[in-house]
Amino acid sequence: MNRAQGRGRPSYSLVNREKIAEAALAIIHRLGYDKLTMARIAEQIGVSPSALYNHVSGKHELLLLVEDTVMGQVDTSPLYRALDGTITPRDALAAWAESYRDVFARHSPLVSVIAHAPISGAPRAVAMYELVARVYVRAGVPTEEVLPRIVMLESFIYGSAFDVHAPADLFRVPESAGFDAPTLDAAHRAAPTGPEEERESDRNPYADAPFRLGLRALLRDVADEGCAGGS
Repeated sequence: MNRAQGRGRPSYSLVNREKIAEAALAIIHRLGYDKLTMARIAEQIGVSPSALYNHVSGKHELLLLVEDTVMGQVDTSPLYRALDGTITPRDALAAWAESYRDVFARHSPLVSVIAHAPISGAPRAVAMYELVARVYVRAGVPTEEVLPRIVMLESFIYGSAFDVHAPADLFRVPESAGFDAPTLDAAHRAAPTGPEEERESDRNPYADAPFRLGLRALLRDVADEGCAGGS
């Protein structure tokens, strides 16, 4: 038997861009973005730091890789359905926005990073934004308004992602605080909450109602017609 084979190079790659992205996300969620280093990623994967530079040139390219990995988790199938006429542009954008929010609620430490990163090195992000732009155009939105509307909606999505795990009592003003805010207190008590299981988890039970209210407002003038089965 040839025992030397076991001491040679492995038949699979110990490191690739996908493994680097997975390791980076694990570190970010465990320690925060400030602690993300090439050395920590290498340790997470089990290789030397120099091995990473065959796949990413440095921190900037790593950031783009992480952005692309996270964006790839957003469900874009409703956008395709709008483009083939199966559902309306408004319904498609609402479903896409909800998926986008849910993904970034799980990845909220990355929001401030990704919001400032260019998309040019993130092909999945570019593909997603292209679909969103095409849906807006299909809905009759003038070309010069498409990008402002994408930014408007994305800004709302990012803020709503943070709200998903915000404290449920964020707007509660206890009597001991000494503030007189009876109208705000009544509004807090009257605000709709989510299902019972959300109230028992770390998910903010008040997050969904304002998100959907905001979506309706932001998408109100987007075409709610053109569906293959519609009128």
